[in-house]
Amino acid sequence: MSLSSFKASVGLPILVLLIAMTSIQGGAALAKSLFPVIGAPGITALRLGLGTLILCIIFKPWRLRFRPEQRIPLILYGLALGGMNYLFYLSIRTVPLGVAVALEFTGPLALALASSRRAQDFIWVALAVLGLWFLLPLGQDFSAVDPKGALLAVGAGACWALYIITGQRAGADHGPATVALGSLIGAMVFVPLGVAFSELAHWSWSLLPLGLAIAVLSSALPYSLEMIALTRLPARTFGTLMSLEPAMAAFSGILFLGETLTLIQWLAMLAIIIATMGSTLTMRRDVKIEPVDVRE
Repeated sequence: MSLSSFKASVGLPILVLLIAMTSIQGGAALAKSLFPVIGAPGITALRLGLGTLILCIIFKPWRLRFRPEQRIPLILYGLALGGMNYLFYLSIRTVPLGVAVALEFTGPLALALASSRRAQDFIWVALAVLGLWFLLPLGQDFSAVDPKGALLAVGAGACWALYIITGQRAGADHGPATVALGSLIGAMVFVPLGVAFSELAHWSWSLLPLGLAIAVLSSALPYSLEMIALTRLPARTFGTLMSLEPAMAAFSGILFLGETLTLIQWLAMLAIIIATMGSTLTMRRDVKIEPVDVRE
């Protein structure tokens, strides 16, 4: 293979993945801009409900058959998927988008590092802890991050880690189509919950196109694009590029929401990005942790 053809074969999936991440963060910014209308729980219900509908139309989950030992992981997978959507949207009510995504990334990062015992892995642990120390208000006022919002983002990260663990077990036979059924399980719990805690007086049919746009930007479009990139990029390249997502979220918040970050917040977020990137590049080949973005 010539150098030019190699660049073309790698460059296109990288571009596709960057578009997917841009779409996800654009969808999150659009969702946050609508919080004053029906609240974060209402937007979560709208996004999760419509996103589930789109995924069910694409993958037709009613055709899937699961073995008995896969059913409990499937239920946990669906609850984790719905939970990380719900908690993430609650967190960005009071936390800048980039900071929330960086805090959420600590879930899969902790999962990836949990199986590591090599000396170099402690470097990534130290960087992640350093980033958390300055992003979470742990008895100091360096970052001025809302404590409740920060804990909700960390909770979303914990749900993401559970989503990865249970998803690998539940989706062993059906792959990406499992997301549709998992999303349906999550929607059955978190859509009614979101509606119950939303501003019901402000619901109207005019929100439907915006909700559909959020669902497409946050799940249908990026999920499809990520599947293209996953099949054409090495897992480590995919994971390394995904680690840039907190920075993309921060820029999305600045461009579309007028958010600002302090220097310490930028440095703390950079520490988490480097920790995620480093753990991906030095991960043992038998450890399979590949985050898939259906959380936002």
